[in-house]
Amino acid sequence: MNDETTCGEALVALLEAYGVDTVFGIPGVHTLALYRGLERSGIRHVRVRHEQGAGFMADGYARTSGRAGTCFLISGPGVTNAVTAMGQAYADSIPMLVISSDTTSRSQGKGWGCLHEVTDLVAVTRPVTAFSARVHEPEELEPLLARAFSLFASGRPRPVHISVPIDVLERPVRTVMKPRTPPSRACPDAAGLDRAAELLGAAAAPVVLAGGGATDACGPISELAERFDAPVVTSIRAKGVIPDSHPLALGGGIAHPVVHRLVGEADVVLAIGTELSETDSFVERLAFGGKLIRVDLDPDKINDHYGADVGIVADARAATVGLLEHQPAIRERRLNGADRVSQSRRAITESLSDLERRHAVFLDALRAALKPEAMVFGDMCQVVYSGAFLFPVELPRRWPYP
Repeated sequence: MNDETTCGEALVALLEAYGVDTVFGIPGVHTLALYRGLERSGIRHVRVRHEQGAGFMADGYARTSGRAGTCFLISGPGVTNAVTAMGQAYADSIPMLVISSDTTSRSQGKGWGCLHEVTDLVAVTRPVTAFSARVHEPEELEPLLARAFSLFASGRPRPVHISVPIDVLERPVRTVMKPRTPPSRACPDAAGLDRAAELLGAAAAPVVLAGGGATDACGPISELAERFDAPVVTSIRAKGVIPDSHPLALGGGIAHPVVHRLVGEADVVLAIGTELSETDSFVERLAFGGKLIRVDLDPDKINDHYGADVGIVADARAATVGLLEHQPAIRERRLNGADRVSQSRRAITESLSDLERRHAVFLDALRAALKPEAMVFGDMCQVVYSGAFLFPVELPRRWPYP
């Protein structure tokens, strides 16, 4: 870089070094330094009509690609317009990087009535982000972006907001900002795996509950289900982690009363990458009748609403592979997993309301018309609720919802 490189241009170059290939946003006078950087980069820019659209597009990019979605926003209303999208991404553990401008450094907190002034923009986004920070000097960008991409790579992914005052965006940067190597996700502890494997091996009626955090553990989860003959129920976001055509798969049926009974009758439940939230099950609390094993990157989830008999703080794939490496004694007298799934599927079909039966006709026609790899985006409406357990998918990230 030369002496003419601005902080905004250096920021874009650093994003590109981290592998960002797409940015969503609207050019504005307060973000011109960023857009000059985009012009010199290989990053694709998708222009939107409203900042909320930029936020939801970044969210959708992350859901379908597994990589952080990035958007550029102007200060004030540009950020507040995107807060709803950030809130949804926060609730669903979606990695999103929001880069915004802010009013000049000297005007911060003064209440001078500057264009797009907000008393404290960082405070606005703090409740819907893993962290929100304001840059005071260009040199702060390198560690802040390193912190963001480290979170995306190794922690529970959630939105990050970094605001840069317009005067800082225009300041010259005379040093090369370099990306830092993000850490790996946590590996499971041997003692937790030992105890979990023993419980699963001794179970007569185990069930696996897979959430969005298990999306990258597709193959191992199917293999684990077969090893322990355990039906697999997924959250809506995890739909497709095990193909719906698999004899042990109950798809995204976690919200159906029939599946609630199946889970309640299990003597061991292995919950992988799921916070077991009300928005997944549509009930305030699932009734677990047996032991609960929880695998989650977020240690705060292990013993929150549901206490775990065994808690493993680790990456879902690493934990699942670790369980497969164990060879516990398998109980001889076990309920047949495929039969339990078949009975549950039949009970779901028999319990369908007239409206759900009409939904099934539509969803069957839609499935027949689409390729297996097609993505179906759903909003919060009745046919999508039905589709969670009636629309079959064979691959993950094919049923983004809401």
